Amino acid sequence: MISNAIEIYPSASRVGSCYTLLMQSETDWTQWAESLQNLKLDGLVAWLLDAGAPLTVLGAQLIYLTQPFFGGKNSMTIAHMLEEDKEAQAFAEFLRAERAA
Repeated sequence: MISNAIEIYPSASRVGSCYTLLMQSETDWTQWAESLQNLKLDGLVAWLLDAGAPLTVLGAQLIYLTQPFFGGKNSMTIAHMLEEDKEAQAFAEFLRAERAA
């Protein structure tokens, strides 16, 4: 019964960390979208995220493996986004919406 209460009523710190990650993702997404638009790659990346959805987890694992060599402050965030199918699809939709705007 106690374990059910924990699942129903998550701790404030857990909710806060999820909110922080969500806000960080939106900030990152905006920066990524601007960079991709400047390079004229936003449409291609959105298409690849849709068409290559089954392979995004492999892409995330590749980023995790190469991170010590190539680094980059956003590489872990990108890998996490690719690992989560819903988040990858949401980013593809975000790119299409930014392109239409």
